[in-house]
Amino acid sequence: MRTRVSSALRPLLCAVALATAGGAACAADAMNLMLNWTPTADHAPIYFAKAKGWYTEAGIDLGIEAGKGSALSAQRVGSGGANLGIADLPTAIQAVGKGADLKAIMVIYANSPQGFYWLKSSGIGGPKDFAGRKIGNPPGDAARLMWPAFAKKTGIDPAAVNFVNLSPQAKVGALKSKSVDIISDFYNEHDLKVKEFGDDLGFVAWRNIGVNVYGNSLVVNGAYLKANPERVKKFVAVTQRAYAACVKDFAPCLEALTATVSGLSPDNQRDQWERIKQLMRDDTTTKVALGAFDGARVKSDYDLVKEMIGIEKAYEPATLFTNDYLDKATRMAP
Repeated sequence: MRTRVSSALRPLLCAVALATAGGAACAADAMNLMLNWTPTADHAPIYFAKAKGWYTEAGIDLGIEAGKGSALSAQRVGSGGANLGIADLPTAIQAVGKGADLKAIMVIYANSPQGFYWLKSSGIGGPKDFAGRKIGNPPGDAARLMWPAFAKKTGIDPAAVNFVNLSPQAKVGALKSKSVDIISDFYNEHDLKVKEFGDDLGFVAWRNIGVNVYGNSLVVNGAYLKANPERVKKFVAVTQRAYAACVKDFAPCLEALTATVSGLSPDNQRDQWERIKQLMRDDTTTKVALGAFDGARVKSDYDLVKEMIGIEKAYEPATLFTNDYLDKATRMAP
């Protein structure tokens, strides 16, 4: 006869099992998380927490799936194909307008990581010179979905550029070979491009031209959240704890990431993490909770998407997110 262990006791029993049995298996509830892209430094805290057994201690058997863009992860979570995911918030805003059932429960990038890169030698001096040029990025990339907002903010006709499909790994090579004129990329990878192109590198950060929308955020399927609020709360608490730990000391987090994901340069990942910490920090994440949203900013992002891109079915932006599952005692270091 099987004995049912209450969800309240499971984390304690798992912790005892881990401590006394050298990591012996402990019954945990399966939960799957779809990333926005292939794993890199910004996902290291999740791999660190998994390697340390923190999710298992919380009664969660976490599966992690690499993604292919925020649009796909938002779609998968919104349809119930994944319990949780990571997606750029404006992409999630659009997805909910199309009927996706999801809610944002923790922001990772409190500042937009989006940027455009080009070679000064190509004759481009800034966004005003983008017209008639080729921009290389993946089709599901948030920068492509949000391009109309960037274009209108900088006075460019959104239809004046041509997008070329590229994998994330092919961007630098395509810019170097001049098969494209411009590439989009997260600020995380800034140091690699500086090393590759030196003084010839041109760059503009979206956050510096008035498009500082929330970036990557953890989103959860609405029906899953309704059925499993305590499990989601435990997941968020562990994830917050992991990000805070990695801010203090990235070395063990990098070790956990590279032990699981092959082909990553430790030096590059360390550089990325230094940039990521800048993107994680704002008044809300330092004063309210690490991962907390500011309602006024979410509304501003919603209004920007609605005005410049469009939302198929309007809704109240306050329903898009919640800070209720965050541990308010865990804050981003100032």
